[in-house]
Amino acid sequence: MYKFKVIFDITRTHLSSRIKQTGTATLGVTFGIGTYIIMMSFMTGLNGMLDDLILNRTPHIHLYNEIKPSEKQPVDLHQKIQQSLNVVHSVKPKKSQLRIHNALPLISHLKDDPRVKGISPQIVAKVFYLAGSNELNGVINGIHPLEEVRLFNFDNYIIEGRPEDLIKTRNGILIGAGIADKMSLSTGDRIQVSTTTGGIFPLKIVGIFQSGLGDIDNIQSYVNLKTAQQLLGEGNSYITDINIKLWDMENAFEMSEAIGRQFNLTAIDAKTANAQFETGTSIRNLISYSVSITLLIVAGFGIYNILNMLIYEKMNDIAILKATGFSGFDVKMIFISQAVIIGLVGGILGLLIGYVVSVLISQAPFETEALPTITTYPVNFDPNFYITGIIFAMVSTFLAGYLPARKAQKIDPVEIIRGQ
Repeated sequence: MYKFKVIFDITRTHLSSRIKQTGTATLGVTFGIGTYIIMMSFMTGLNGMLDDLILNRTPHIHLYNEIKPSEKQPVDLHQKIQQSLNVVHSVKPKKSQLRIHNALPLISHLKDDPRVKGISPQIVAKVFYLAGSNELNGVINGIHPLEEVRLFNFDNYIIEGRPEDLIKTRNGILIGAGIADKMSLSTGDRIQVSTTTGGIFPLKIVGIFQSGLGDIDNIQSYVNLKTAQQLLGEGNSYITDINIKLWDMENAFEMSEAIGRQFNLTAIDAKTANAQFETGTSIRNLISYSVSITLLIVAGFGIYNILNMLIYEKMNDIAILKATGFSGFDVKMIFISQAVIIGLVGGILGLLIGYVVSVLISQAPFETEALPTITTYPVNFDPNFYITGIIFAMVSTFLAGYLPARKAQKIDPVEIIRGQ
């Protein structure tokens, strides 16, 4: 116990006698860890915001009837030419309905599946928005507002009004911000909607939503499911799309394949629908980790150089320590202790600086028309970043100090004293 106290006192003396070198090495670790915390907190926070913008509004499984040509054309059924190469020009899609057959029993069946968190049926209808002499192409989605809020955070994108207003107001409509700007409309106004069958229906604007995606905000609006059925002149069983939210999105691909085969529907899982987006997220995370780890490695090389120079400066001290009874292991422990102390102090300072800067970033105002519900920069205060940071600081500084310490361990005191 006494020897460890002496080793610690010698380590402290070495560090304090070269305060500038010690400070430089510590700041290197501090800068590396602090930058790692800031970059990872901000980049993962940004990725999380983009995930919320895209993936949280995307169902894990989307069911619908896709209009497509028949897989087998009449010429393929002719027995005499079945083995021949048949080329058919101007293939037309087969006649089929947009509605999902037996949608209500299908929804009830899917709700019984323990993997399913919730189901939101929809009706998608192409329309023209009419306001005075203005006419605009668009799409109306008939939804269950409360289910959309529960499953897809629909309320986060409403900048005027409330989702409940679609239920309380008969023939109410929630229009996109792009439509409101183009047609000079606001909450409380009335807008006429013309369907593809030629019918014209007056609707009251109960709110405005803004998804942050211009292609959606310029054409899309929402009404209650029953209102959409009335617009199209259909009954209560008319459903064109079924959006499924699962407890675990990893089950989406397997489940979508099974549902598509069983019910003869087109089933698209979220990962397939957003493959490019997920690739971008992975690349951004990879870049963040690469830059942060590079900074920590550079800081480790700085510590290695400083301790290496310190050994040359302390040759006489090392010789005296060995001559007075200190073993090579004791000398090695002195220099490793210096590296570990630099890593610990620098790592803790880096965590504090990284946290403080991250807090400041999270409180900085961030206003954009594309994301109306986001008022400050997104920052992710994941404790794993801080745990990883301090572990990496300790490991990198230990490795940076180990090689110089081994060199100090092997120094022969006789040669040093003889050289003097």
